[in-house]
Amino acid sequence: MAAIGVHFGYTCACVAIYKDGRADVVANDSGDRVTPVLVAYRDTEQIVGIAAKQGRVRNAANTVGKVKQVLGRRGEKPYYEITAGDRPEYVSPSDVAKLVFHKLKETAQSALGSDVADAVITVPFEFAHAQKRALREAAEAAGFHVLRLIHEPAAALLAYDIGQDCHSGKSHVLVYKLGGTSLSVTVLQANGGMFRVLNTHTDHSIGGESFTQALAQHLAAEFKRTFKHDVSSNARAMMKLMNGADMAKHSLSTLGSANCFVDSLHDGIDFECNVSRARFELLCSSLFNKSIQPIRALLEQAGLSAGDINKVVLCGGSARIPRLQQMIRDMFPDVELLSSAPPDEVIAVGAALQAGLLVGRESLSPEEESVTVDVSATDILVKEVDESGAEVFTVLLPSGTPLPARRHHILSGGGKLSSLCLEIYQRLVAEQPEKLAKIILRDLQPREENHDIDTVVTMKR
Repeated sequence: MAAIGVHFGYTCACVAIYKDGRADVVANDSGDRVTPVLVAYRDTEQIVGIAAKQGRVRNAANTVGKVKQVLGRRGEKPYYEITAGDRPEYVSPSDVAKLVFHKLKETAQSALGSDVADAVITVPFEFAHAQKRALREAAEAAGFHVLRLIHEPAAALLAYDIGQDCHSGKSHVLVYKLGGTSLSVTVLQANGGMFRVLNTHTDHSIGGESFTQALAQHLAAEFKRTFKHDVSSNARAMMKLMNGADMAKHSLSTLGSANCFVDSLHDGIDFECNVSRARFELLCSSLFNKSIQPIRALLEQAGLSAGDINKVVLCGGSARIPRLQQMIRDMFPDVELLSSAPPDEVIAVGAALQAGLLVGRESLSPEEESVTVDVSATDILVKEVDESGAEVFTVLLPSGTPLPARRHHILSGGGKLSSLCLEIYQRLVAEQPEKLAKIILRDLQPREENHDIDTVVTMKR
């Protein structure tokens, strides 16, 4: 039986099919094996993928992307304003995601030659329940029958058949993913067919677009040096340079140099520049360092050293960059670095393999059901107000805490206090805390002044 695996990323998506006992990524109608998560609106037409990306310079106001960043976010219901015909219209992130999923379904069904819709969809480990639900609903609205959502690191391990042998013993695997707009590093323990997440780190301040931006700024400086025109504040010109820099960056993963040509960059002037891999690595040296810094801290928090890691799996399109791969090899000199599958395709392959296991089964026996031990992907905090009126956040559950978990927290209360408000937040690295819940404790018995109130907070997932 056939099935489908989908990796819906922040900037690109990839679809793989399971058929005749193997999983393969399939190319879209443009011949590309990954599809940009972009939708362009033009009159009554919706354009998805590479065509939307190529036309973004001329149609930027009506081109929508990066919907995964806001899909299902708590307390946020954003809409994108686009102009279709003579009047403005509003589309939601779910509407955009649905169109991308529909494109992926068409790609898979065209390769399979049938209307198979059974699919496994991958999600980031840090995704909240509402975000997972929104992604599932968008896929189902596009016509997919979603068999299961699985975490991206688990899909990467499945693609390399890691941990599937019940007699292979315990091993530690580091999954390194550098996508378009985010970096995630996860340490898992594989033991007898079971995965346990020991710790995870996500940083949305760096991704492949950071490297593209650095190269585009260099190209802008070269244009200014040659033609005496500064285009760094010209949005249209910089978008053209970003497109050129993106293509050059991809070429530099396999070639020693790349030629960047931009037609009519400014005032009708065509721009051409050759960039060597060495120059690119020098321009992005600080970004390379930032990209690998979280690894050691993550291992330390998990109580592991580099020597305790048995395998490293590379994911995400930017993990193709040779310099980055070499820096990771230097960090783990005696560890197998798995990159034989293209890093931007490996998660979709793992999802398709999981779909192949699940398809056609109404239920799985306990022996067949995959088992995961969840940990908190973010810091869980409680907010209080100190004597000066300033907000103070206290960490209840650090990132990496196995779930479910229970914690005691002591609050100080006044003598006439009859109710109490407890606000719970989550916090990703380098981001402001986001409110998860507000808990009201009522009918408290009057006590003496400045007494303590012992609260117990339980987090199930």
